[in-house]
Amino acid sequence: MLLLKHFARGCPPAPRRAAPLWPSVWPHARGQTAGLKRFSTAEASVRTGAPGSPRERCLTMATVNPHVKAVEYAVRGPIVTRAGDLERALRQGQNQSFTEVIKANIGDAHAMGQQPITFLRQVVALCCFPELLESPSFPDDAKQRAQRILQDCGGQSLGSYSASQGVECIRRDIADYITHRDQGVPSDWNNIYLTTGASDGIMSILKLIVSGQGSSRTGVMIPIPQYPLYSAAISELEAVHINYYLDEDHCWALDIEELQRAYLTAKQQCQPRVLCIINPGNPTGQVQSKKCIEEVLHFAFEENLFVMADEVYQDNVYALDCRFHSFKKVLYEMGPEYFNNVELASFHSTSKGYTGECGFRGGYMEVLNMDPQVEAQLVKLLSVRLCPPVPGQAAMDVIVNPPKVHEPSYAQFTKVCVFALALKDMAMLTERILNSVPGIKCNPVQGAMYAFPQIFIPPRAIQEAQLNGMKSRSLAPDMLYCLKLLEETGICVVPGSGFGQREGTFHFRMTILPSPEKLEVLLGQLKEFHLRFLEEYSQQEPQIPRTAHDQHRETSEQPA
Repeated sequence: MLLLKHFARGCPPAPRRAAPLWPSVWPHARGQTAGLKRFSTAEASVRTGAPGSPRERCLTMATVNPHVKAVEYAVRGPIVTRAGDLERALRQGQNQSFTEVIKANIGDAHAMGQQPITFLRQVVALCCFPELLESPSFPDDAKQRAQRILQDCGGQSLGSYSASQGVECIRRDIADYITHRDQGVPSDWNNIYLTTGASDGIMSILKLIVSGQGSSRTGVMIPIPQYPLYSAAISELEAVHINYYLDEDHCWALDIEELQRAYLTAKQQCQPRVLCIINPGNPTGQVQSKKCIEEVLHFAFEENLFVMADEVYQDNVYALDCRFHSFKKVLYEMGPEYFNNVELASFHSTSKGYTGECGFRGGYMEVLNMDPQVEAQLVKLLSVRLCPPVPGQAAMDVIVNPPKVHEPSYAQFTKVCVFALALKDMAMLTERILNSVPGIKCNPVQGAMYAFPQIFIPPRAIQEAQLNGMKSRSLAPDMLYCLKLLEETGICVVPGSGFGQREGTFHFRMTILPSPEKLEVLLGQLKEFHLRFLEEYSQQEPQIPRTAHDQHRETSEQPA
C-alpha cells in the first residue's frame, strides 16, 4: 500500500539493480557452479546413497501392524483376485476354456442381475435431488418419505452430517419396524444406532468389549463355519478366538453342549465375554429354531456373556418348516429376568433381504441392557467416524418403512415377492443338483443366500496341495480345488477353509443368487468339473459317511 502511494504522488521509482538477483543464484542452486549444492531430497538420495539401493522405507512388512497381517478375508481373497485377472484377460481377447467368469463367491444380488426396487431408488433419488419433488413422475408416498427424511437432515440436505447415531426419524422408523416384526415387543428408538452396513456395528461393539491382558484377555465365541468378518475383527483387535462347531450332520444345528465345551476350554486361557450367532447362517444357510435360541440365551445368561445376533438374512428364509425368530423376541418371551439382564446387540443391513442394496452400505444395530456409562463410551466411539453415509440411512428407512396397502406404490412394491419365491426355487435346485454328484453332500439351504456343500478330495489332491504349500504359503486342499474350478470353468467360489471347518473335512461356499438359467448352467459345469477332478486324482469311488439325517431324507424321497 505504501509503495502504491509512493507512485501515486509522482515520486521517482527506486533505482533498479544492474542485474537481477535470482539469475545469479539460480545456477548455483541447480548445482552448476562449484561451492554450492542443491539439497533436494531426490538428488541427495541419488548422490549420497549406495548405487541402486534406495533408502529403507518406514513401512515394511517387518514394521506393519502384525494384527493387520493376521487378518484374512476369504470372501475377497486370492481366488477372487485371480478371477479378476481372468476377467481382464477375457476382455483383452485372450482365449480361455470359458466365455465368462461367474462370481458365485459373494452375496451381491445386483451384481448377479437382480433389479433395484423402484420405490427405494425413488425415495433416495428424491432425497439426493430435492428438485425432483416437483416432478409428476414420482408417486406421492415416495415424496412424503423423502420430505420427512430431509426435514430431519441439517440444512434439509442429504449432504450434511447426521447425528453419530443416525437421523432421528429413521431411528424412530426402525424402532416401529422392530416392534411390528416382533409382534408388539417394544423397541425404544434411543437404542437404535445407524451403521455403515452391519459390519460397522459388529466392529464397533467388539472394539468396545475387547480388553484385558493374558488370561484376562477378552475371548469371543464364534461359530465354525463362520463369516470371515468375525475372525478378521478378532485378529485385528488381538482378542482370543473361541471356536464352537456347528453340527453338519444335523443341518448345521447349534448344539448347546458344544457351546459349553468351547466355553470351558477357553476359560483356561482367556475371559470369554462375547457370544456371536449368525441366524440365518452364513455360510451354512441354516435357520435356528426357537428352542435352540432359548437354550443359547439361557447359556449366555448363566455365563454372563454379551450376545451379538447377526440377523442380516432375516428376510431370507425358504424352508417350509423354518421361520425366523429374532433373538430379542425370544428373549422377551423368556421373561423379565432374562429380558432385563441379557446384554444383546442385534444387526440388520440394506445389503441382503429382498433389496440387496449392498453398495449403499446401510445398516443398524439395536442394543439392549447396556450400562449407561458404557453406552456413552459407545456414542463417543461412533462419533469418531462422524456418522454413517446418509444416503445409506435413507435406503434403510425405506426397507423398514415400505409402502402401505393404501398407498399408490404398494401394488408395484409387492412384486418383490416374486424374487423371494425365485430364491426359494434356486435354493432347492442347488441342493438337488449338488446331492446328485458323487463325492458332494449338501445340507438343505434353509435360508440366507448360500450353499456350503462338503466335498470329497482324494488323498493325491491333498498331497499336491501340501507340496504346493511347501513351495510358497500353505495351500488348503479345498483352495486347490476351487482354483482348479476357476481356471477350468470360470466359476469363482470360496473354499471352506476360509470360513473354518472340522479337521479332515472340505467345503466350498457358493451363492444361489444367479438367475435360474445361469445357476443351472453353473451347477452343470461344476458337476462335470467335480467328476473330472475325481477321475484325475482318484481311481476309487469317493465315500462320505452317510448320516441318519441323510438316510431319513433318502427314505422320505422314495415313492410310497
